[in-house]
Amino acid sequence: MKREEFITCGRRCLSWSAYTPEALLVEPIDERDLDFIGRELDYLEENSDRPFALAAFIVGDWNAELSPWSADPVFGKEAFGDGAGKTLRFVEATLIPELHSRIPSLSGKETILGGYSLAALFALWAGYESRAFSGIAAASPSVWFPGWMDYVKGRRPAAEKIYLSLGDQESRTRNRVMATVGNCILEYAGILSAQGVESTLEWNPGNHFRDADLRTAKAFRWCMDSAKMAEGRQRTGI
Repeated sequence: MKREEFITCGRRCLSWSAYTPEALLVEPIDERDLDFIGRELDYLEENSDRPFALAAFIVGDWNAELSPWSADPVFGKEAFGDGAGKTLRFVEATLIPELHSRIPSLSGKETILGGYSLAALFALWAGYESRAFSGIAAASPSVWFPGWMDYVKGRRPAAEKIYLSLGDQESRTRNRVMATVGNCILEYAGILSAQGVESTLEWNPGNHFRDADLRTAKAFRWCMDSAKMAEGRQRTGI
């Protein structure tokens, strides 16, 4: 795959692209994730038939830049900011046009936003606030986030398809807020199903810190494969 690194609006971005990608995958990461993104790319190349481009942008302050609204600290002393709106505007108005310019064959192709943990929650929130994304790939999303379940009740996402996953040990934590994650994701999956949103919930073995790269890759693969199956149904008239 062709690799590029560039700075836009002061933010470090990286992309990996097949020759003629059929989907653009966008993911917020921190610097440490660069050590593992190779496994994510390998999994996607080996397990999806669709050529793709993956674009990652570096997030410097996770709690401030990916939180949809301010909230008190849940662990440690660091509170959550409300910078998700600014980050979403960067993705919509700057990053996606930049990638279309660098990879012209992406024009008219679907864009899937995804991530892990709080980045996955950001992706889910963006899937309600923006029509730029056909799919949301949310691996182990922080659906325990204060106010999240109230936010999604009574709202329908603009994104057409949503992938959810969680580790089967993630609820086993002494943190009372984060321990609600299992019940929250089950309730949220039920809301999406009742709305008729194309979605799935996959359970992975282990706690929150196990195989984040591979869980994220599985999320993106489901979104890409879901689009391929939909195209097949349209062609056959099913």
